[in-house]
Amino acid sequence: MANVAIATDSNSGITQAAAREMGIRVLPMPFYINEKLFFEDITLTQEEFYRHLAEDADISTSQPAPGDVTDLWDEMLKTHDQVVYIPMSSGLSASCETALMLSADYKGRVFVVDNQRISITQRQSALDALEMDRAGMDGRAIHDTLMRERLEASIYITVDTLKYLKKGGRVTAAGAAIGAVLNIKPVLQIQGDKLDAFAKARGWKSAKKTMLDAMEKDITQRFSGKEVHLSAAYTCSDEEAQEWKRELQDRFPGYEIHMDRLSLSVACHIGAGSMAVACSRKVEF
Repeated sequence: MANVAIATDSNSGITQAAAREMGIRVLPMPFYINEKLFFEDITLTQEEFYRHLAEDADISTSQPAPGDVTDLWDEMLKTHDQVVYIPMSSGLSASCETALMLSADYKGRVFVVDNQRISITQRQSALDALEMDRAGMDGRAIHDTLMRERLEASIYITVDTLKYLKKGGRVTAAGAAIGAVLNIKPVLQIQGDKLDAFAKARGWKSAKKTMLDAMEKDITQRFSGKEVHLSAAYTCSDEEAQEWKRELQDRFPGYEIHMDRLSLSVACHIGAGSMAVACSRKVEF
């Protein structure tokens, strides 16, 4: 039976401390803030990031250096036969493509999973991989199962301000100005490898209802008869996040809802004040 190590990146929202408890490794994502290099949860905290964001600092995401990726794998392979590495979706970053190319040199010892997820659904993939490892599955089998299940997840996110979508070119300056006046809250969807517009809502009450209705439809129709994991994420205050979690628990009683802050790479594009809900189908193996 292969001795398999599981790794992901910090886009999963898994902190270094949580990773140590779980028995996995998390590669920190690099950020440039005013041209200075930082690493998520290593030299850059959530609080520092949002302070820079509020100050309109020049923030850009980057992909891990190839040497940092291979150094992590090499270290893990000293104590394990195989590595399963779960980076963020290839549709949202080139880091997955780079990892796939690098893995070719490892002759079947490193399996890179492009399961087209990010944030709390990517975290769930890491948990699923751990569970499969404990069940005795080897790296290839874990990889193939996660690839088979890659599209069986949804994330809905409501953005508090159009400022960052305008910065990223997803909303025009005129559209952002009109949206601010009308209190428009865009509801976005991450399905597979894309971040797309899902709906426009007037105010937070309407936006939350839109997300709750969309999630209920996914659970009752798309995943009908299947067990799902339900999660929530946020870039808003902890108090607002707990209120959002209570609303989810009221709407979906009986579910254990995991809640995390959204990873900084997502926050970079949507700003503070956002809320999200996600589900992923429970993996069968």
